[in-house]
Amino acid sequence: MLGFTCSRRVFMRHAIRWCSALAGLMLAAVAWGGVWGGAAPERWTGSVELPGGMKLEFTVALEEAAGTISIPMQGVKDLALSDVTGRGPTIRFTLKPAGAPEAAHAKFSWDVAEDGTSKGGLLRQMGQEFTVTAKRLAAGEAAPEMRRPQEPKPPFPYRSEEVEVKVGESHVLSGTLTVPEGKGPFPGVILVSGSGPQDRDEALLGHKPFLVLADHLTRSGVAVLRYDDRGVGKSTGNFATATSDDFGVDALAALEFLSRRPEIDAGKVGIVGHSEGGLIAPMVAATSDLPKFIVLLAGPGMRGLELLVLQGRLITEASGADADTAARSAAASERVLRAVVDGKTDDAVRRLLREAVEAELAMNAATKDKPAEERAAMAEQTAQQQAASVLSPWMKRFLAIDPAESLRKVRVPVLAMIGEKDLQVPPKENLEAIRAALSAGGNTKVTLKEMAGLNHLFQTAKTGAPGEYVEIEETFAPAALEAVSGWIREVTGSGGAAEKK
Repeated sequence: MLGFTCSRRVFMRHAIRWCSALAGLMLAAVAWGGVWGGAAPERWTGSVELPGGMKLEFTVALEEAAGTISIPMQGVKDLALSDVTGRGPTIRFTLKPAGAPEAAHAKFSWDVAEDGTSKGGLLRQMGQEFTVTAKRLAAGEAAPEMRRPQEPKPPFPYRSEEVEVKVGESHVLSGTLTVPEGKGPFPGVILVSGSGPQDRDEALLGHKPFLVLADHLTRSGVAVLRYDDRGVGKSTGNFATATSDDFGVDALAALEFLSRRPEIDAGKVGIVGHSEGGLIAPMVAATSDLPKFIVLLAGPGMRGLELLVLQGRLITEASGADADTAARSAAASERVLRAVVDGKTDDAVRRLLREAVEAELAMNAATKDKPAEERAAMAEQTAQQQAASVLSPWMKRFLAIDPAESLRKVRVPVLAMIGEKDLQVPPKENLEAIRAALSAGGNTKVTLKEMAGLNHLFQTAKTGAPGEYVEIEETFAPAALEAVSGWIREVTGSGGAAEKK
């Protein structure tokens, strides 16, 4: 896979859900609304092997010619399937994203072994093939569930309120405000998510990091406002055309809303940003006196172009590629992304993309022996798919942003934390860049932490590779949660509130 294949979405932890030719699968279709007839549907549970070692788990319920699919890590249930052959020696079905070209349709197939497992299972989409394994479930047998033991369950020892934040005359952010028990006013923070369309819980791969973080902070005496990104969930507005600057406008509006609440101490409000949110927090703090402190969780210190190239190389290596392959992929990514930064025309960038993809297909063991015409078609499809991301308004702006420009202007206390095993925002390069920029601006109220053993999501990890995110049951390491809440209590002088926890 080329380093820029997942571009924006890889920069986000997050973003693994977008990070493959399976984007169409994950965004698919309309939920099944019919009623099963005849024999009970057969249920299968399985997984698709994605690049980077991640597995996309699914469950299907199949009749002879109809069926549904559920994808737990995406929070989707009972999506309608087409072209179903749900009985016999071979299982086939297709997931057709609404309005997508045929090449984006996700076509599953597998032969049924005597023991009720799959053999020769494949998913074909966008000219690529992915290995599928599946097992037929016995009557009454439950499909495997992802364990997320940290996800808080009610009743909660604090107040939770649905709120709306008006952003000028353009749109409204829908969010949740959680306020500690007891007499206020309380310190407060807003949570700013990473890149890609995120809901208020920053939900991905079955995890809800912001729900866990908000619960922890509120129990510790800090009020928390978290919100759906513009155009996501219950929020209005257009996500597709927005850049980091626009998300900064949203964050400032949310902070203004929080500061006006009577139960909040406006002199003790701050921003906690994760990944891209850790880029946005200093952008807001550099231009507004509202935030009294900021917390950067895996926030970048490097310019966007350099970060994505480094990230791509590290993730490619972690996915099992040798150093030469990873270096070649990173060089290809840099040529394309630098063309964007240099203002080359969209057509010129598309040509570079296609050349890079063609070169990769010609060297890849899985595709090099395919007929030239077939490789050419695959290259065209892949280049067009990647161009939509590489040439988006968000990407063009992100590649050019130098975080140091904002960090040098930040005067309030800063906590910057990055996991030791973070491959998306590597700690040594980015913490040093953050330190240097804040120091150049004369800010001495700075705490930098490289969190041992943690990845980009602040999970306890083995390698830090994105493929581990979904497999790890932990959502947010307790040590990281305590580091954040303890620092906020210290800078706001509210240590007593935590003793009630």
